Amino acid sequence: MNIYFTEEHEMFRESFRDFLQKEVVPHIEKWEKTGTIERFIWKKFGEMGFFGINYPEAYGGMNLDLFYTVIFLEELQKVKSAGFAAAMWAHSYLAMTHLNAEGDERIKQDYLAPSISGDKIGALCITEPFGGSDVAGMRTTAEKKGDKYIINGSKTFITNGVYADYYIVAAKTNPEQGNKGISIFLVDSNLKGVSATKLDKLGWRASDTAEIAFDGVEIPLANLMGEEGKGFPYIMQHFALERLIMAINAHARAEYAIEYTIDYMSQREAFGKTINKFQALRHKMVEHATDVEHCKVFNYAAVARLDKGEYVVKEATMAKLKSTKVADETIYSCLQFLGGYGYMEEYPLARLSRDSRLGPIGGGTSEILKEILSKMIIDKQDYKPAVK
Repeated sequence: MNIYFTEEHEMFRESFRDFLQKEVVPHIEKWEKTGTIERFIWKKFGEMGFFGINYPEAYGGMNLDLFYTVIFLEELQKVKSAGFAAAMWAHSYLAMTHLNAEGDERIKQDYLAPSISGDKIGALCITEPFGGSDVAGMRTTAEKKGDKYIINGSKTFITNGVYADYYIVAAKTNPEQGNKGISIFLVDSNLKGVSATKLDKLGWRASDTAEIAFDGVEIPLANLMGEEGKGFPYIMQHFALERLIMAINAHARAEYAIEYTIDYMSQREAFGKTINKFQALRHKMVEHATDVEHCKVFNYAAVARLDKGEYVVKEATMAKLKSTKVADETIYSCLQFLGGYGYMEEYPLARLSRDSRLGPIGGGTSEILKEILSKMIIDKQDYKPAVK
């Protein structure tokens, strides 16, 4: 992989890995049990510059290439809590991506800069209780009245929803225009009429996931991000990065599962020999390792193109579809290789299997992704960048 990673990249990987082992891993079990990630860790991430990897230096970022982001994502998958990882990357690459792309100078100074420093936590609010993957079908509205917008509606499955300081909210300013009537807004979480309810999940237990209600919430006109009616193109524009993030997360957690399981197999004995000597297990593991390596190479190639500014919506969609499927299958087998111990909470495969299951659901279900790819491959539909 030297065609993608330099010596500086590897130094960053070692530094970040050491940071996670020292500052994060000792707290993971507590956060998994409580479902609350304590505020101090956000500040430590900010102080180390980890939230500013690919953001402008003017706001405290480092303006580094996307392979530093790849390292950030891969190493987060090895702390035995995809929920913690999700809280970090949802803040840095979902909420903050919109701040940087659509926010004006005031918003960048007041929200992007403190997000990079870890002083503010953000959440992206798009999915709705009745909408799911149907972004254009959202019901939340933002009605202009005088010098304010009045927001009414609800969002669900929002990572960082309870403890965030601000929300990036998609709402319809012209409901009769369908997806052409959607706009993006910045909403402070402490405003009157905003309420968040914590959701109880199968996996990602450490992360704070919420349903959020907006009841007559008033925000200034200046909190419109970008142009009115351009919200849908803004959202679509960033989907390639989000899908690649989830693809990278998938291959990284599958790699972690394989590494852990191979180590276990080298120590576990049955019938007078270690179980890594049984051909059925050896060959199955090799199949999974091959699939994961294929995904990783494809994902890296897509990241390299995205980093050059290319529009890789097809490749990113393929990457997420395939990588999340491969990760689920790999982790399922790895749990099986551990036998009864795989089913025990003190071993990482039980949690990994629950956490991994969100991969084919979040960020666009696999079924939706297949239909998007069908339009591109079979119907020859050519998607172009929504915003230049």
